[in-house]
Amino acid sequence: MTQKSLVDEMHQVQLAIDLIELGARLQVLETETELSRTRLIKLYKEVCGMSPPKGMLPFSTDWFITWLPNVHSSLFYNIYASLLRDTCCERIEAFVKAYRLYNEQMMLEGAEPVLGLTRAWTLVRFFESDLLEFSRCTRCGGQFVAHAHSPSHDYICGICQPPSRAGKTRKLQQAKEDSQGR
Repeated sequence: MTQKSLVDEMHQVQLAIDLIELGARLQVLETETELSRTRLIKLYKEVCGMSPPKGMLPFSTDWFITWLPNVHSSLFYNIYASLLRDTCCERIEAFVKAYRLYNEQMMLEGAEPVLGLTRAWTLVRFFESDLLEFSRCTRCGGQFVAHAHSPSHDYICGICQPPSRAGKTRKLQQAKEDSQGR
């Protein structure tokens, strides 16, 4: 094995470990690394202490359009697109950095991340396949995830015009009930 191929192999292993630690599923690892399925399963077991979960990946663009997922997806994809545009990052490196920055932002805000790594990866793939695109909000000017080829001339984002039930989660309702019961 040459030194270059050894370095490439180590880079692939580190990428797989990074993705596993961030919550990647086996299908994501197989697509984004050059490591064998057997090697990835062993790595997953080493990092997580258990076998990788089974099941299909998300496959619908509709989830990304609903109110709260749209806000989170738009934040993540704006970070990702900015890293691709403004740095020398390769696609997968920009993806990992963007996902880490998204999680850091959620932690700073004290908010629960809505966008898991697999969904974030699927979002990127949907953009690459021209199933999703950005629409600019006519009120705030922000770029938000939208179905590709949808009319967007009068687009208003979910932040400027939240749905009537926005923010009325079970947790919020429970907290309200708990405070009233005391």
